[in-house]
Amino acid sequence: MYYFAADVHLGLDAATTSAERERLFVRWLDEVSADADAIFLVGDVFDFWFEYKRVVPKGFTRLLGKFSELTDRGIPVHFFVGNHDMWAYDYLSTECGLRIHYKPEVFELAGKEVFVAHGDNMYIKKPFPEKVMHAGFHSKWLRWLFAGLIHPNSAMRFGRWWSQQSRKAHAKTHVFCGEKEYLIQYARAYKDAVRTVNVDYFVFGHIHCAHMYDMGGGSTAVFLGEWLYSPAFAVMDGEGRMELRCFGPDGVTKFKPICGNI
Repeated sequence: MYYFAADVHLGLDAATTSAERERLFVRWLDEVSADADAIFLVGDVFDFWFEYKRVVPKGFTRLLGKFSELTDRGIPVHFFVGNHDMWAYDYLSTECGLRIHYKPEVFELAGKEVFVAHGDNMYIKKPFPEKVMHAGFHSKWLRWLFAGLIHPNSAMRFGRWWSQQSRKAHAKTHVFCGEKEYLIQYARAYKDAVRTVNVDYFVFGHIHCAHMYDMGGGSTAVFLGEWLYSPAFAVMDGEGRMELRCFGPDGVTKFKPICGNI
């Protein structure tokens, strides 16, 4: 079985506190690890993450310990950086054993081609300022300056402030827009550009909407939802069938389409 989740945003209080959500997410990892061939965390697990050479953010000890336990047991845990935790370096890989991905990847899972990406950097028809901001945040020089000039205490305060401002600026319900979604447009452009292999599933996070969308031609786009208000995840079985499920205090529950707060 292959499991996918995104947008947990630990460090941010929402419908539940960050600590409560961390415990819930760790319980989910516990449950799925019973039969997991691999676990894919598709961006924004943390609401803000920045590593200095010898300093990492305070907290998240339950989750970091669980990561180490899972990888010690031989379960591959893939961690895709999102727009909130893009400044992850080698701590999560060297200390916790995660496999870090900084760009989209294609995996062959259960005989299916699965394209996985957080979704923040697919800037088809996105405004120019957003493209510039994305390039700036991914600049090695900016990261070097940030690490060299800003004390960790100030950096963490800034990061949490920036994260909260981002959440306030996008405090609206996302309604899935079908073909108008820029990630659907990106997926179609990718299929047109790479004709040698058909992608069975495009798996995205970022837009905080849990939805499966049939693109035709044997391809399905899977949007993983979020954990701030309506925790959801996707699972693929050994036959290559993908479905969405919900997770809450009572465990796994039947899925219904969810569009949460972005």
